[in-house]
Amino acid sequence: MPAIKYKVNLSDDERQILQAVVQKGKSAARSQTRARILLKAAGGSRDKDIIDALNVSPSMVAKTRQRCVKEGPEAALKDHPRPGKAPDGHNHWTLRLLADKVVELNYADSCSYETIRQLLKNTLKPWQKQEWCIPEVSSDFVAAMEDVFDLYEEPYDPVRPVVCFDGSPKCL
Repeated sequence: MPAIKYKVNLSDDERQILQAVVQKGKSAARSQTRARILLKAAGGSRDKDIIDALNVSPSMVAKTRQRCVKEGPEAALKDHPRPGKAPDGHNHWTLRLLADKVVELNYADSCSYETIRQLLKNTLKPWQKQEWCIPEVSSDFVAAMEDVFDLYEEPYDPVRPVVCFDGSPKCL
């Protein structure tokens, strides 16, 4: 078994705080999950067992362990500040704050909150944006692409039907 890079050791007080987070159930779900991770890690559970028991990703276990060791268990329960965080004194970005930021960044000489509202409502729609990124067009990529095209060109075989998820009309 590989050595654990960040071994979680909790004092009795820290353990009680984490157990309270789990038992009260009033904290954010992520905080409760992180508290469970730390309690299991401090109890000697292996990462794989924690992942299976709590249905979390390996990176969540690793990052929670690391943050606990480096910053303490209470810091490990909290989310890191996210990019684009609202300005001090505000919980979130408002339309007025966004309009002010447009002017501050010299994107425009002036901007109203209504302009921002219309832009977000009618133009950007980031929730509807779909992208597909082609990696570097290397010889390996071209070979794989040709394999897919060759598969599309094969005649229909009812024993081995071709199943396609890209909407090509050639696939059955």
